[in-house]
Amino acid sequence: MSDRLLNILLVEDDEVDVMNVQRAFKRNNISNPLWVASNGLEGLEMLRGNTMPRERRLVLLDLNMPKMNGIEFLRALRADAELAPTSVVVLTTSNDDRDKVEAYNLNVAGYLLKPVTFVSFVEVMAALNKYWTLVELP
Repeated sequence: MSDRLLNILLVEDDEVDVMNVQRAFKRNNISNPLWVASNGLEGLEMLRGNTMPRERRLVLLDLNMPKMNGIEFLRALRADAELAPTSVVVLTTSNDDRDKVEAYNLNVAGYLLKPVTFVSFVEVMAALNKYWTLVELP
């Protein structure tokens, strides 16, 4: 089973949202390893370094962050030949159509709006877990 686990990188600057994702993982018994980067630059550094395994990666990406926002992160990720195939799901408060179009133009696997309540957060993480267990990621 461990060879089927996804190595998940959460790129998120809001500590409350990080805790909500961690709690939602626990509540849904999601056993995938979760790494956290507080901005896009840190996320790229973690993906390029030896911090996390290089195989079976999925990035959960916020868009509104300091230093390097999510769209800038996506551009850098897609421009890097080694990182370009990495699957990314946007998890953000931005309901701006321009952000959605730009994210999908940069080949995100999905665009999810952050729920307001923790119960909704748990439901979104459960749906996302079901999705990534059904989809074959490299």
